[in-house]
Amino acid sequence: MCSSDLNHSDGLTAKQTNSASADWRQVVQRLLKAEMSKRGVKYQDLSERLVSIGVNQSADNLRNKVNKGILGADLLLQIMYVLNMRRIERDDIVDMFSDMGQDLSQ
Repeated sequence: MCSSDLNHSDGLTAKQTNSASADWRQVVQRLLKAEMSKRGVKYQDLSERLVSIGVNQSADNLRNKVNKGILGADLLLQIMYVLNMRRIERDDIVDMFSDMGQDLSQ
């Protein structure tokens, strides 16, 4: 038996947990790219907006983090703030998972 097949306390294998994490990262990526696109904001613009609130992130660094969907909660909130995002709707998250062929109702 492979170590990735061992069950976690929640009943999921490590492979399933990693897959689920990747799905959530993809949702973060899609969400941020969609919000930036709606506002016509490029990564350099985002970097400059973040500087205005005291957060130093290069455009390249932001591009890498968004493309991987891996960023801290603090940076996510800072990006939401500078993009003037009002909220993230639960239904939007469900729809993004559905678009990816995933069902969150499990």
